[in-house]
Amino acid sequence: MNEQNLSHSVFFTLKDASDKAVENLINECHSYLKDLPGIIYFSAGSRSPENNGDVNIKDFHVGLTVVFSNMSYYDQYQIAEQHTALVDRNKANWALVRVFDMYAS
Repeated sequence: MNEQNLSHSVFFTLKDASDKAVENLINECHSYLKDLPGIIYFSAGSRSPENNGDVNIKDFHVGLTVVFSNMSYYDQYQIAEQHTALVDRNKANWALVRVFDMYAS
């Protein structure tokens, strides 16, 4: 088993990108995912529009970053009831979802 930290970042482009819809997804991420086992860092928030440089990616509305203490916790997260519930409750409003996973040190 790989004991390295695993960083899981997800960027959501929403169909309804209203302030209310963005806030709802952020709140749901916190409610459903924040306290799952093995998480050593958690954040969910909206894109910062003031970061508007040429290399900044601007085509998303909500970002989620979860760092797990190892791959085993990440694997558990993928099938956790809370994770699948969040997906089921919100996927109808997702136009695009991009996932970036990496070992973090």
